[in-house]
Amino acid sequence: MLFFSKKKQTLKDLIPDNHIDIHSHLLPGIDDGARNFEETVLMIKALQKLGITDFITTPHIIQHVWENTHEQIQTNRDQTVRDLEQQQIQLPFKAAAEYLMDDQFVKLFESHDLLTLKDNYVLVEMSYINAPIQLYSILFDLQVAGYIPVLAHPERYLFYHKNPEEFKKLKKAGCKFQLNLLAVTGYYGKEVAAVAETLLKNGQYDFVGTDAHHLKHIAAMEQKVKIKDLIPLQEIIANNQFFKQY
Repeated sequence: MLFFSKKKQTLKDLIPDNHIDIHSHLLPGIDDGARNFEETVLMIKALQKLGITDFITTPHIIQHVWENTHEQIQTNRDQTVRDLEQQQIQLPFKAAAEYLMDDQFVKLFESHDLLTLKDNYVLVEMSYINAPIQLYSILFDLQVAGYIPVLAHPERYLFYHKNPEEFKKLKKAGCKFQLNLLAVTGYYGKEVAAVAETLLKNGQYDFVGTDAHHLKHIAAMEQKVKIKDLIPLQEIIANNQFFKQY
């Protein structure tokens, strides 16, 4: 008797037409993403081929590393849009930010409006080394200030892998979770892929993002998806429509 295994799909096959990417690093020369405008154009065109038509790009704001101000980000975005139009590229292209949750971040949201994905949804991240000591205080104060935290790539915080209860605590504390799509291909390693699969199975993700920093990230979306149940993944991919600007 012959048994036929179902052919695994590539990640790009799961991206629907008119998809909106809410996490990328496309602005030129502002962080560890696109190094110049030429790379910005190449990355946008590569993402468009995947079916992505709308972009909310999210440069890092990290104290002592990428100390981008809101004004610098907006100025860069406006110039990039003008330059894209010169290349006959017109598309919804908004700039938000990916904020590292540290003491500087607290000062920012206490004294300034944050650059949000939409309305009061703000993309936040943690150090890959450890969570901030005052993490839950920061999350509480952020929500008191009127924001909803969207935690970028929770599957990549290795310090939580052996303590999955922390993911439940983060959800209970009001965090939305954003999956890095490449995690389900094993791009970041088998352990990250396994954690991503568990979080998907538990219904803990809300949205997805490419987190594209360069063309290699986009090319990696040609890889096959490692997880077994694609339905939860397809559901959160569809959830990104929430961020469309109609």
